[in-house]
Amino acid sequence: MDTQQFEVIRPKCAGLDVHKKSVVAAVCTSDPVTLTASYKTRVFNTTNSDIAALRDWLLAQDCRDVCMESTGKYWIPIFNILEPHMHVILTHPKYVKAIKGKKTDKRDAKWIANLFRFDIVKASFIPPADIRALRELSRYRLKLSYMRTAEKNRYQNSMTISRIRIDCVLTDPFGLSASRIMDYLLSDEPFDEETCRSLIDRRVKASKDEVMDAVHGYHILEEQKFKMTHAKAHMDFINKSIDGIEAELFLRSRQYDTQIKQIATVTGITELSALFILSEIGADMSVFESDRHLCSWAGLTPANNESANKKKSTRCSKAGQYLKPLLIQCALAAVKSRKEPYFAIKYQRLAKRRGKKKAIIAIARMMLTSIYHMLSDNEDFHPDDYEATVNPPKQKPVILTLDNTLQFLREQGADPETLKLIQQQCAAQDG
Repeated sequence: MDTQQFEVIRPKCAGLDVHKKSVVAAVCTSDPVTLTASYKTRVFNTTNSDIAALRDWLLAQDCRDVCMESTGKYWIPIFNILEPHMHVILTHPKYVKAIKGKKTDKRDAKWIANLFRFDIVKASFIPPADIRALRELSRYRLKLSYMRTAEKNRYQNSMTISRIRIDCVLTDPFGLSASRIMDYLLSDEPFDEETCRSLIDRRVKASKDEVMDAVHGYHILEEQKFKMTHAKAHMDFINKSIDGIEAELFLRSRQYDTQIKQIATVTGITELSALFILSEIGADMSVFESDRHLCSWAGLTPANNESANKKKSTRCSKAGQYLKPLLIQCALAAVKSRKEPYFAIKYQRLAKRRGKKKAIIAIARMMLTSIYHMLSDNEDFHPDDYEATVNPPKQKPVILTLDNTLQFLREQGADPETLKLIQQQCAAQDG
């Protein structure tokens, strides 16, 4: 790399090439006069003692700036040990990829250090430790909710096989009445219709005869009974685990209560959803260049893929695999709100022109943009165009006259002879 084309930002820095069992470290020192780079490389294991030795070696070299590529989860323990003692940034491997054919572990570490000293490495967003803890727990809760959904599907399949069709007459096949009926059917007690009818809650919209008609003729095989019993026990365990995670999340997020309540003022976002959003983006918006940068990071903006004046796919990127689905769910809730119809009106206007799928992505982006400015300015949700959107001023009906018709045609570029001819014909008809 020609050093004359770039300005050396970090005279001494290090690059780390991280693997499962080893870490290759290269310390790059720039000559103050010639700017020529010299390197010192060492290989360390990924045990805790060797990572501590890596930290001590970097400090002994008086190296306080470190750049490492993200390799699976292997970078996390190294990052956590180095973070309190030096400035560590993480970068995606595609930004520091070396040339094929000249690629070794030591050359990769040197290449990362060389790019980092010129500050041409794009850093990934790594939130503070407390936000990372919230993110870890919120993502774990999401995984458990996926497991619960899978168990519900298995349970419902067994109900179908056993000819129990209460899911056709009850809104929630896992609600209070449905759960009571299923517990009774899975028990060893002989079936009694009056006992089963007494289990149906009075608030159920379907009649008791309809519910009983969905139960009559059921036949639960032994294997299906075993499967449903264990699936029910697993769902109960997952529900308890999720409740414990939510309690721990609210306990750890007390210092961010103000930000969470601000985000929850957005239509369609509950306090729990606000907590999940905060765990993904953090509370400090200065790490993002603008609201557009944040939306791009979350995968809510169309991509630019153009070559030879030909636009190729502009689909949204795969970024934000946790944040984007959450915002879309909040957007779907917001567009159904009748009490606060701001996003619903926006959605209806966009859906007519761009379709429902693009419209809901646009609403999710509006919500994230609002969150960015709310956290930056410490304000609640109240967009500037709220009144104009929700309560638009009534337009006075325009009375069509010859004068305003001629004025409109004149503004549209009609020639004077045509206007004169129209005026003469109208005058002749009036006469």
